[in-house]
Amino acid sequence: MKAEVATAHALVLLATLLVAGSFIASARLASVLNPYSLTLLRFVCSVIILAPVVLMQPSLRARILPAMPRALIISFFFSAFFVCMFEALKTTTALNTAAIYTLVPLMTAIISRLVLGEKLAQSRVWIYLLGAAGACWVIFTGRQADVLSLSLNTGDLIFFGGAVLMACYAVSMKRLYRNDPMIVLVLGILLGGCFWMTIALLATGNTPDWQLLDRQAAWQMAYLVVGATIGTVYLFQRTIVVLGPSRVNAYIYLNPASVALLSIVVGDGPIPLMTLPGIAIAMLATILLQKRAQSAVPVSTPSRYTD
Repeated sequence: MKAEVATAHALVLLATLLVAGSFIASARLASVLNPYSLTLLRFVCSVIILAPVVLMQPSLRARILPAMPRALIISFFFSAFFVCMFEALKTTTALNTAAIYTLVPLMTAIISRLVLGEKLAQSRVWIYLLGAAGACWVIFTGRQADVLSLSLNTGDLIFFGGAVLMACYAVSMKRLYRNDPMIVLVLGILLGGCFWMTIALLATGNTPDWQLLDRQAAWQMAYLVVGATIGTVYLFQRTIVVLGPSRVNAYIYLNPASVALLSIVVGDGPIPLMTLPGIAIAMLATILLQKRAQSAVPVSTPSRYTD
């Protein structure tokens, strides 16, 4: 049992690194095409890979159409988040977006309280606020004057809106889930994303222009499709069965540290030293959430989906 839990933690760490890499890859792609084209390409490629797995199994194939109306709603928030991400990275950094992304659990909790009437433990609120404080430190690079004036650049503001959309995605997923096979729902969300991005391209008069992607950009898109989309969905769904959603979601606070590490590895240069305290605070939030979730869910029942 301990080996299974340790393996699950290792897989979540891998998924966290894949997500962190998506911020860096997206930053490099943001200037190549408009965000609707990039998001549509990401979804189309993911559908091409995932659809045969579902379509070849009659029991799964029969569940696609019943799930599509709900998947369309969920996919609106999901695809809009990626549009905000690509647009934001034109004027902000991968590290800043990773830091802002750590605000998603707090936003999700607030929206769940307002929409679903869910209660939230006070201890968890304090941990979310601690993570938010770490995020603010990274975003403002420890500059107190900017924190007090809430001086955000355009990209930060856009991605803050994206974080709200991701929180809405999480709440809509919980509200609209009907025991669908997860792979069917994921395929439905990807198909819905293709629909919404096609509508967005038609409404804005843009064209896909995917031929503008050079070889390097194509590899970066392949990473987003295989690693950051399909790979993370598989890893998170596999590990959530063992660890529970709270312990898996706690790893979101490692995103700034992961982006900082990967930025050095891929040659983007060192991060500002003043961001390190904020990264450390965010990592502390992960540790505290892990301890809280572990004490709430007995290790002897790893397959439960409760907190």
